[in-house]
Amino acid sequence: MQAKTLGTFIAGIGIRLITGIPDSTLQEFCAFLDEEGRELFDRHIVPANEGAAVGIAVGEYLSTASPACVYMQNSGLGNIVNPVTSLANDQVYGIPMLLLIGWRGEPGVHDEPQHRFMGGITLGMLEVMGISYDVVGPSTPERELPDIARRINKAFAERKQYALIIKKGTFDRVYEPDYHNDNVLVREDVIRSITDWMDPGDIVIATTGKISRELYESLDKSRGSHEQAFFCVGGMGHANMIAYQMAVRNPDKRVICLDGDGALLMHMGSLAMIGSNPVGNLIHICLDNEAHESVGGMYTGARGTSYDAVARACGYLNTWCVSTKGQLESVLKEMDRVKRLSFILVKTAISSRKDLIRPRETTEENRLRFMKYHGGLQ
Repeated sequence: MQAKTLGTFIAGIGIRLITGIPDSTLQEFCAFLDEEGRELFDRHIVPANEGAAVGIAVGEYLSTASPACVYMQNSGLGNIVNPVTSLANDQVYGIPMLLLIGWRGEPGVHDEPQHRFMGGITLGMLEVMGISYDVVGPSTPERELPDIARRINKAFAERKQYALIIKKGTFDRVYEPDYHNDNVLVREDVIRSITDWMDPGDIVIATTGKISRELYESLDKSRGSHEQAFFCVGGMGHANMIAYQMAVRNPDKRVICLDGDGALLMHMGSLAMIGSNPVGNLIHICLDNEAHESVGGMYTGARGTSYDAVARACGYLNTWCVSTKGQLESVLKEMDRVKRLSFILVKTAISSRKDLIRPRETTEENRLRFMKYHGGLQ
């Protein structure tokens, strides 16, 4: 199926607004939205997180009496449970909407470990939430779309939500979007500079996606091991909270959080909490390429945000914004003497190697090695 076929189908059932968080399974569909979506939809909005997308869909319906489409990876189901069940559900306000969900971790299909459990419960979660659905995959013929449309319209008439579960490999590859920015620093080189600067005793927490993969590879190449780092392969947006509590419990160690702008944006309230309860041994580094690069490169909905200024307003005691290697190295040297809560915003290009490796060990093995390295296991 071509992504435009699905887009035309969605527009054909009366949807004019589409909003969501990019997903690798939906990468081709997201590229279609950027390339040709304006021909079919009034607006396409990429918010901070999936729950916020549901909020936008609620606002659209209250304003126009027209349902919106909310797209996400199935991991985002966790972020929409509250607004769907306590606002949109037909027993509350009855706000119809179409959910477009990329199915990572589908049972029987090889995928990364962080997707396996959610993949197995995705359909069950929808059933518990009272949301009817259809599964769409590479073998779904277009002649089935009219029947699917009737089921969706029936749900809308009953002021309910309806979901389309999209399997991996559903879409033909047509679009090659040119996602880029004007930044010159390559994220992998930045991470290499950070690992060269780190002490062996530092605790390192890395956010979801390519940042974790690049840190894993950089540590292995430079130190022959990666036990000092914890890789948040899932739970996007929560690395800084993990790092914060590690800093609280390990006051004699320096804790470094490698965050991404998309992840930071997803749960940015954490900045206010950390700034209001500062710990002097936490260094929060945000690698900002203005994009969701790990799932295709679509731009975030907050390009150009000065996250260093946000951190400063939230109470971070030292903040910097760097865009060159010299600036980065200068700030890292200063970190060796600064003993206060700090935030470093590093502006990076949208760039990564196609042959970037993934962790070889299981998540359980990496957790045990990390805890043993830092004394969490006695």
